[in-house]
Amino acid sequence: MGTYLIKRLFASLLTAVLASILVFLLVRMVPGDVVAQMMGQAGGENAAGALREFFGLDQPIYMQYLGWIGNVLQGNLGNSWTRGLPVTDMIGPAFMVTLEIAILTLAVATLVGVPLGIIAGIYENRPLDTAIQTFNILGLSAPVFWVGLMLLVGVSTIFGWSPPLRFVPITRSVSDNLTILMLPIASLGLLQAAAYSQFVRQNVVSAMNQEYVRTAIAKGVPTRVVFFKHILRNVLIPIITFMGLILIQILGGTVIIESLFALPGLGRLLLTAIETRDYPVLQGALLIVVVAAMVVNLVIDLTYRLIDPRVRVA
Repeated sequence: MGTYLIKRLFASLLTAVLASILVFLLVRMVPGDVVAQMMGQAGGENAAGALREFFGLDQPIYMQYLGWIGNVLQGNLGNSWTRGLPVTDMIGPAFMVTLEIAILTLAVATLVGVPLGIIAGIYENRPLDTAIQTFNILGLSAPVFWVGLMLLVGVSTIFGWSPPLRFVPITRSVSDNLTILMLPIASLGLLQAAAYSQFVRQNVVSAMNQEYVRTAIAKGVPTRVVFFKHILRNVLIPIITFMGLILIQILGGTVIIESLFALPGLGRLLLTAIETRDYPVLQGALLIVVVAAMVVNLVIDLTYRLIDPRVRVA
């Protein structure tokens, strides 16, 4: 395990370096820059040149990258070009909001999707399976912004209630925080639950079609014993792997839901940085998302190596 962990950490470090280069280049492929944004209504080549020199945009691209990555290695993501604040001070609170949304959404998706998938797999091609499959299809095809908007309109119309517009951190008030996040988490959680349910169902159906499972059932072993002893152990690793994929997807895809519900998360911060061409914020936020995805992948990988000894033998 120690040797494997060292190899994975080395591979993650190499991936992080390549990701930083890709992030740095992709940010600069966005049409226009911060100077064009600032000089939109006022001309002047001298002023534009002075701004480019001030932001370091007059340097060769590789020099800009080396300067940025050197600061990153020292824990300095730079300052926002539009707000003048340290990027770390802006990303920290925003990332915690997005992380909370991701964790709570994953919890909802797991608590709803896994039982539905198991039930659908056990009762394959029966009315209960058909009903769950219908839910899965609707969830997989519905856009998240439409679900969020329908929940917002439906709740405000039926109950005459709408979530507060001012975000309250969970450290200040748990009840107020969950009240604000209730609809966003429901919007994301139900859609992810549909994907989770479909994935779990396929794995349960595949496990139930194995010869040893059919033999156990034919010998009269109770279905409950067969499920917990044979089926659940086989589908546990795919479930954990899919859980990691869902968490990564949520972390990198909350832009729409955060904008719809006015949440000060990382997705909304990214959207604002794109609009203003704030390169330091863009680079820092994207790099944080990439590193978070790598950490999740590493944790999931180590987890299922501990769960199933066959993975370690392989």
